[in-house]
Amino acid sequence: MTAPTIAGAAGLVQEALETYADDPASVAALEGIARRLAEPLRVAIAGMVKAGKSTLLNAILGEEIAPTDTGECTRIITWYRHGHTPRITLHPTSGEPRTLPLKRADGRLVFVLGDVDAADVDRLEVEWPSPALLNMTLIDTPGIASLSREVSARSTAFLAPADTESEADAIIYLMRHMHAADVRFLESFRDTEAGRSGTVNAIAVLSRADEVGGGRIDSLLSAGEIADRYRRDHNLRKLALGVVPVAGLLAQSARTMRQQEFSALQLLAGLDRGDREKALLSADRFLRSTIPEGLAAEARASLLARFGLFGIRLAVVLISNGFNEPTPLAHELARRSGLDPLLDLLGRQFQARAEALKARTALVAVESLLRTSPRPGTGPLAAALERLQANAHEFRELRLLAVLRTTGVPLSPELAAEAEGLIGGRGAAAHVRLGLDADAAPSDMADEARRYLLRWRAVAESPLTDGLALEACRVVVRSCEGVLAESSARQRQRQPA
Repeated sequence: MTAPTIAGAAGLVQEALETYADDPASVAALEGIARRLAEPLRVAIAGMVKAGKSTLLNAILGEEIAPTDTGECTRIITWYRHGHTPRITLHPTSGEPRTLPLKRADGRLVFVLGDVDAADVDRLEVEWPSPALLNMTLIDTPGIASLSREVSARSTAFLAPADTESEADAIIYLMRHMHAADVRFLESFRDTEAGRSGTVNAIAVLSRADEVGGGRIDSLLSAGEIADRYRRDHNLRKLALGVVPVAGLLAQSARTMRQQEFSALQLLAGLDRGDREKALLSADRFLRSTIPEGLAAEARASLLARFGLFGIRLAVVLISNGFNEPTPLAHELARRSGLDPLLDLLGRQFQARAEALKARTALVAVESLLRTSPRPGTGPLAAALERLQANAHEFRELRLLAVLRTTGVPLSPELAAEAEGLIGGRGAAAHVRLGLDADAAPSDMADEARRYLLRWRAVAESPLTDGLALEACRVVVRSCEGVLAESSARQRQRQPA
């Protein structure tokens, strides 16, 4: 459904290049946009200081390559791209880029800046052979609302510049609680001009979710209830597609668990239940405990730093319940950390509509150029931009999704919720729009799409339908037609020749 839109965006950028051919700065910017259309989707990870951004990034990658301490590198915007050979490149604010040495310490990648101050670094680029980076480029940003205004301003200028497109196509925003500063930032990242609604390119994460319940085994359940409340909050609903609770530290450690850590957890699981509960009553008690024998103080400290008290408690319970091999335990810990639902949401909301999001970025860039660098003879270019924004169905879906989540449409709550799903509010894939399982047969998908199409055509033609809702109905009908065409094509492909 996105091929005509991405082709239209590429054609628009080419037309702009011809129009501004005598302006080197504009040409350089447009050539960068043309490259972005061919690159993986850019997803930034943002949030306030100590929200757990780098930890979550490591969990997504399944490797500890993002610095998680409070050193100089956490003040630098760092790009993580797929590369066949690991490489770190430092791009200074002035001067030529240079390659940094690759060093590891205790299993982690170490960034060695040498005599370069973080304030003099424009960005770091890390190339890494991670499968997670094949379809998206991840961007780790310094903390919003940092004590250093310069550091905070750098992130805001990068993600939500005043006069041009954002460097990121989409954003994962981490928050420990919903503060006014979180809402203000998401509002600055959101833009409401035609075809540019930020509602569709932001996901909120209730990070460090294990802390909500004080490290109890049921902490994620409590965090899930809070996330659900945030999800329904009027202020946040219009700014983000969803809210997911994630215990980032546990997710990172589960994805990078080492054999010696599993052995230490096995020792703890082998304790008498009463002794184990006493030892894990608090972090201080665990560090001072002398049982089980064979678990040294250094190993305890490392285990606590890597898993947290919640992770240790959960791991020993799982081992006692039959997860007595490292790989199954690691997978179950990752699942229970909330990482899997987040990855699923990323796939449904970002990667499934990556082409549309990249096309949207290109249109924003051309629109900004026309506004900031007006010149005679740009009328045809402006007209082509307006046509693409108005007629590309993906952008009509995005605009309707924004309206449904903000001012609303004069439809019943049931129809409004159904419309949101059909236009991709819960995910862009056909089966998600229809509310079916991923393995649903093409014939079942075609039947369901046909049922929705007939239903929404009837709503559109009904004299009882408010005139303000007609355009929304037309968008939903067009979405149903697209899903039906896709499902019918798959059904024909499966039929024997």
